[in-house]
Formats: sequence, C-alpha cells, structure tokens
Amino acid sequence: MANVYDFTVNDIHGTPVKLDRYKDKVMLVVNVASKCGFTPQYQGLEALYQKYHGKGLEILGFPCNQFGAQEPGNEQEIAQFCDLNYGVTFPLFAKVDVNGAAAAPVYKYLKSEKPGLLGSEAIKWNFTKFLVDRKGKVIARYAPNDTPESLAPDIEKQL
Repeated sequence: MANVYDFTVNDIHGTPVKLDRYKDKVMLVVNVASKCGFTPQYQGLEALYQKYHGKGLEILGFPCNQFGAQEPGNEQEIAQFCDLNYGVTFPLFAKVDVNGAAAAPVYKYLKSEKPGLLGSEAIKWNFTKFLVDRKGKVIARYAPNDTPESLAPDIEKQL
C-alpha cells in the first residue's frame, strides 16, 4: 500500500468508506473507547473538529475494545453514546482491532509508518492518535495522554 488513501473501512453504520475521500485533508486518526479514563478526550477532539474542519481537518474515530474491554457496545450503542454525551459530529467507524493478527489493515499501515517508542508498533492504549498530512503521509503519532488541545499547533502547521 502506497498511502492511507488506499484503504477502505466501514463507517459506524457498516457502509464502506474509501479513505481517498479525505485526499487533500489533514487527518487525525484515533482509536476511541466509551468507558476509558481518556474518554473525555471526545470533547477535545470535537472541539478541534469544530475549530479546524472548515480549514481541512478530518478526525476519524475508530472504536476499539482491545484495552481493558472499554468499548463493549455495538456500533449503534457507540454512536448513540458519542452523540448524547459529547455531541460528536466527526466521522466514526466500525469497531476494529488495532493490534494483533486481526488488526485492521489501516492500523497495520499507520503503525508501520509511525512506530511508537523504541520502534514498537503496538498501540499501548485507547486514544492513541496519528496525524496524516494532506498528501496521505503519516507524520506524527501521539500517546493517549497527549490531549487533543495539545495537538493544535501541529495540526495548524499542516492546515
């Protein structure tokens, strides 16, 4: 695969979405969960989306249940939770694995392009974030405890 645009993923409603629809956009790709200590980051992610979406930012949320079983719901429950509790309007996708043999291909790609500390590709927890530039290149990886607000300067540089 040449870049992130070569992948197709299912949205939260099960509809296939070709990621090339986000060409010429800056993307922040995040593995999310509803019952995690970092779940309040949905608020910060939505604030980034509201502030920068008109300038070309897309935030892509991928629910994942691999860390402490903190995303136990189905896609409908996840979508409802995000809407009711955080007013999420950025795109959410079908629940995926981000590690292991069953990891979503897009996550295998993201991790290979931007390994974590000491070259480890494994994602350590929910709310790990990948920043992708307008050309589809993965340019940064952020830890779960990096708040959405702290990413604003890096996002602004790409916009």
